[in-house]
Amino acid sequence: MHPTLHAVKPGSKAGIAKIDPSSTPGFKGDRDQVRDRAEKELADNTAAIAALQERLYAENTRALLVVLQGMDTSGKDGVIRHVFSGVNPQGCHVTSFKKPSENELDQDYLWRIHQQIPPRGEIGVFNRAHYEDVLIVRVHDLVPKGVWSARYAQINEFEHYLAANGVVILKFFLHISKQEQLERLRARLEDPAKNWKFQAGDVRERQFWKDYQAAYEDAITKCSTEWAPWYVIPADRKWYRNWAVSTIVRQTLEMMNPKYPPAPRDLHKVKLV
Repeated sequence: MHPTLHAVKPGSKAGIAKIDPSSTPGFKGDRDQVRDRAEKELADNTAAIAALQERLYAENTRALLVVLQGMDTSGKDGVIRHVFSGVNPQGCHVTSFKKPSENELDQDYLWRIHQQIPPRGEIGVFNRAHYEDVLIVRVHDLVPKGVWSARYAQINEFEHYLAANGVVILKFFLHISKQEQLERLRARLEDPAKNWKFQAGDVRERQFWKDYQAAYEDAITKCSTEWAPWYVIPADRKWYRNWAVSTIVRQTLEMMNPKYPPAPRDLHKVKLV
C-alpha cells in the first residue's frame, strides 16, 4: 500500500502538462493563513518522520528509498533540507548523483545506483537517480533510442527486485513551471548569497524544456508501478512542495509501521550496580 496524494496510478498517463505547477490542492483561502497551516503541518510531519525513522532503524528489517527528480531549481535540495531535518543522521543517507565518473561509465548504468541503496533500517534519499539514464541521455542523444527505450523495463525490474527485498520506494517529480525556474535562476544571479548555486549550464538546458517534459512524461508513465509509485508534486510554491512530500513520506512510514524489536530474554533479571 502507498499513499494516493499526487500518485500516478500504474498503467495510466502521468499527464504532466495538465497539472498546474502553482496549484496547492487542499489549501484554499487567505494566502498567509494557508501557508502558516502548511508550515505547522510540515513541522508535525518532520517530527513524526524522525520518530518513525528511529523505529525503522531499531526494527532493522526494511528500508525506505526516496527518489527526487525535477528540472534544475525545482527544489530537490530544499526538500531534503526541510523534510528530513529532524532525522538521525546515523539512519539517513543522502546521495547526489552527478555526471558519471570514468569508472562508473565502465559499469552498467544501474551499478552506481545499487551501491547506494539504503541498508535495512535506514532511509536513503537520492538527489537525481537512475532516471537520468532515460532523461538526459534521451534529450541529448547520448545513447541510441534502442538503448534508452529498453531501460524502462529494466528499471521496473530493478525496482521490483529491491521492493521484494524489503526496500520501500517513493519517487517524486518536483513539477515547476518554466517561468518559475526563470525567477529562481534570476534570484541566484542577483542575490550574492545564492551566486554559488548558479551554473551557466542550467540556462543552456532551458532550451530543451519541451524535450525534458516529454522525457519525464514517458519515464513517469512507464515506471509508476504498484511497488514503486511516482508522485507528481506541484512545486512552484515551496511551502506546498515541502508539505506534500513530507505528508507522503510520513504516511508511508506509518503504513510500514516499524516496530521496536522485543527485549532480550531475561532482561528483567539484569541488575545494575
